[in-house]
Amino acid sequence: MRLDDPTLVAEEYADETRLRRRAAAHTRPTESADPRALAVAAVAAASPRRVLEAGCGWGELAEWIARETGADVVALDLSPRMVELARERGVDARVADVQQLPFGDGEFDCAVAAWMLYHVPDLEGALAELARVLAPDGRVVAVTNSAFHLQELRELVGSGPSPSTFTRENGEQLLGRHFARVARQDVDGRLEFPTHSDVEEYVQASISMSPFAANLPRVFSEPFFARRAISIFVAEDPRPCP
Repeated sequence: MRLDDPTLVAEEYADETRLRRRAAAHTRPTESADPRALAVAAVAAASPRRVLEAGCGWGELAEWIARETGADVVALDLSPRMVELARERGVDARVADVQQLPFGDGEFDCAVAAWMLYHVPDLEGALAELARVLAPDGRVVAVTNSAFHLQELRELVGSGPSPSTFTRENGEQLLGRHFARVARQDVDGRLEFPTHSDVEEYVQASISMSPFAANLPRVFSEPFFARRAISIFVAEDPRPCP
């Protein structure tokens, strides 16, 4: 299983059904902070005039950023369906690839990449492109999961370790090749799946766990809890391309 397989990614995001099921589990009330709100705050702290979001999905975060900051927000996604949904929210959304951004150097004050860099085949190229389109004092806000996010759920179905290529554990090193300063904020806690059906629905909607759905035990403790381990990276001062 490769989360950066272009064919898999295209099929997965051709419509929003499975993504909405996954998102529903992550947006239930928890005792920890909402990482989306922290990402928006990290963008707002830069007082940006123009913001780029890569991998915008249905545009919720782009809309939130625009509302909070008053900035001009441009959102991109490879999925025409996701762009369509984002436009329905009033977002300036376009079909484009983060590996080849259709913008000139230094056009944006801030760039956002939330839960999407692990889908990019050429991760180094994508980070270089994000750095390129930022102003000299610009920042990128990247949100991703730990390699141990939902570990208990993975163990329950026997899906093995996370196949993510951009995680809490390696994000600082990867971003540090393209930005002078990188800071990390962790959001830890646990996700509650109230019933067996909730667990089953999530597993079936998961990209990496769904092939193992048949392994789900018929009986386990309910509610079921799995660790929540998410990180927000703020990388500043893009390094010039060599």
